[in-house]
Amino acid sequence: MVKILVEELGLEVVGGANGLNNKYTGVYISDLLSWVMAKLQPGSIWITIQTHVNIVAVALLAEAACIIIPEGAAIDENTISKANEEGIPLLRSTLTAYQLALKIKELSRLE
Repeated sequence: MVKILVEELGLEVVGGANGLNNKYTGVYISDLLSWVMAKLQPGSIWITIQTHVNIVAVALLAEAACIIIPEGAAIDENTISKANEEGIPLLRSTLTAYQLALKIKELSRLE
């Protein structure tokens, strides 16, 4: 579940806290929204440096488990509001996308 991911990786819950019980099935890293819409598998954790409001719409369309913003990037208030409205967990980490993927893989081995 996303909430376990938050606890284990020390992720900041920026928005969409009511979706923390979502289950995740994998990880996808990309910043090109059209590519993500075509490739993201339902239930995936989406890691992107994009922070504008459109990421929430893409996450909904692709049925992402959550969105993680790496490297402590600032997130637009409209994006946070939309994530809250739609129940898409919007998380932030100081780690890079690569570091996050490695830690998520390691965490998945422990489950």
